Amino acid sequence: MKNLTINNKTFEWGTRTYIMGILNLTPDSFSGDGLMGQGLAAALEQARGFVEAGVDILDIGGESTRPGAAPVTAEEELERVLPLITSLSDEFEIPLSIDTYKASVAREALTAGAVIINDVWAFLADPELAPLAAQAGVPVILMHNRSNPNDAAVKERLGGRYIGVAYDNLLEDVKGELLDSVNLAKRAGVPDEKIILDPGIGFGKTVEQNLELLNRLDEIRSLGYPVLLGPSRKSFIGYTLDLPLEDRVEGTAAAVAVGITRGADIIRVHDVPQMIRIARMTDAIVRS
Repeated sequence: MKNLTINNKTFEWGTRTYIMGILNLTPDSFSGDGLMGQGLAAALEQARGFVEAGVDILDIGGESTRPGAAPVTAEEELERVLPLITSLSDEFEIPLSIDTYKASVAREALTAGAVIINDVWAFLADPELAPLAAQAGVPVILMHNRSNPNDAAVKERLGGRYIGVAYDNLLEDVKGELLDSVNLAKRAGVPDEKIILDPGIGFGKTVEQNLELLNRLDEIRSLGYPVLLGPSRKSFIGYTLDLPLEDRVEGTAAAVAVGITRGADIIRVHDVPQMIRIARMTDAIVRS
């Protein structure tokens, strides 16, 4: 895999694990860290803390993806994310990622200073997004997703999870559907070296399927693209350990460490300082 340079920062795949810090500008984030309502100053303070800790990418989203979350309009999403993107791009050179599946949101976010598109629907939700990414020349993160509200179940203490999601063959289905999105990207003009894959932990998978997918992440890595893993605070950890989201840092740490041993290149997390230390220690063991 070719190295990727964004904003004068070079990502040398395989040499170390990169950390993406999550900035949720929503009122209803599954993780309890939604910043909407706290003001721009609070979001900037969190971002600065992430940068000081050593984060590599900041991922900014304005729509919750938790099971059962209500969709928001593009206009509302833009109102949430643009002030932060503009402020951060003025203050830092760190690459900013816009977490959206809407081309209209991505277009404005890129103009404001975002330099990566992180699409939880892997170019399947909005046919204009792949051509936009190609024209803009930005890297894209394509995430596998079979989320269906009809498959979601919610427990007050543990949150939402997916049940009864049927796959003919979990790994082969996930790989095949990711490659379908890769082909969409390439047909639109996105080059191979700007494609990153995300197996979609928590998105249309049962607890058991999430555990298997994480344990077999090397099979996703074998497709030949950098892999982003996003296990942070997710319900598969809560249901496995019977713990609410505020007590999932150790479970997240275990998922991060195993994910790195299975080939993850980027880890998307809420608890940035702790997970940077986990990643550095795991790298010292497996990449020495």
